[in-house]
Amino acid sequence: MPTRIALALDLGGTKLDAALVDADGSVLTASRNRRATGRAATPADLDAAIEHTVAHALSHLPRDAEFAGVGIGSAGPIDLAAGAIHPVNMPGLHGYGLADAAHRSAARALRHDDFPTRLRHDDFPTRLRHDGGCLALAESWIGAAAGSRASLSIVVSTGVGGGIVVDGEPIGGASGNAGHLGQTVIGDLTLEEIASGPASVAWARSQGWNGETGEDIARDAASGDVVARAAIERSAATVGLGLANASTLLDLDVIAISGGFSRVAPDYVDLVSAALVRTAVLPYARATRVVRSALGDEGPLVGAAALVLR
Repeated sequence: MPTRIALALDLGGTKLDAALVDADGSVLTASRNRRATGRAATPADLDAAIEHTVAHALSHLPRDAEFAGVGIGSAGPIDLAAGAIHPVNMPGLHGYGLADAAHRSAARALRHDDFPTRLRHDDFPTRLRHDGGCLALAESWIGAAAGSRASLSIVVSTGVGGGIVVDGEPIGGASGNAGHLGQTVIGDLTLEEIASGPASVAWARSQGWNGETGEDIARDAASGDVVARAAIERSAATVGLGLANASTLLDLDVIAISGGFSRVAPDYVDLVSAALVRTAVLPYARATRVVRSALGDEGPLVGAAALVLR
């Protein structure tokens, strides 16, 4: 039997990642590549990034493989029915037809003479979800939430996003956008405006700290800086409160946390877990396990591939 392999794309606020992923959820390292995006990205910019990353990734497709299709995770919101995106952090891409663009690029790459005739076709599936949903699908498939009945996976990084999986199926909701935890409101601000890496840096600077990045917060907190440590604890407490609310609503048995700012301190996940237990009202919500992602930065790509592999 030929190996089934999918092309996975992960579009975020700073980059577009592409890679091939096999049926076991393993990323083919040589196929992985990326192009910068950014807040000022235009449709033409993304067209070029897709064309390059897709061509590079598919150039590593084994000739004896079965091509399963294209799976895409994108910063949201998304328009699932139209295959389009409306990313908060890239306003120039609102309405961009990401699914069609990725499908066309993959079909063009597969028409190359290097591929056997059986691979030179364009009738493969192309499926889109928001990036948090893809992460959640990956974690429930082969990651920290494997075997759970109801899980939430979140990223705490430049932004805060999440996705939900129940009984092995991603929960998209009416429009495909369920899981945008970072845009839920706590007090007068969104969770993201309090707990993300940039928000934590801005808060620490307002308290007299002189660093500039999340990496600076990590370094200074490890050296005993009180304000840097307070910024970490403030982020974790806010995330924990948001997760307590989510678990009360969804009856989750496990929550997996990933993202660059979640690694700002060795005990960040423990702090989040303690905050959830402290703030959740009902016993079943307090029983939710909070764990670190088992997949790290590959999670969104693996989950995107799972859209067509599973």
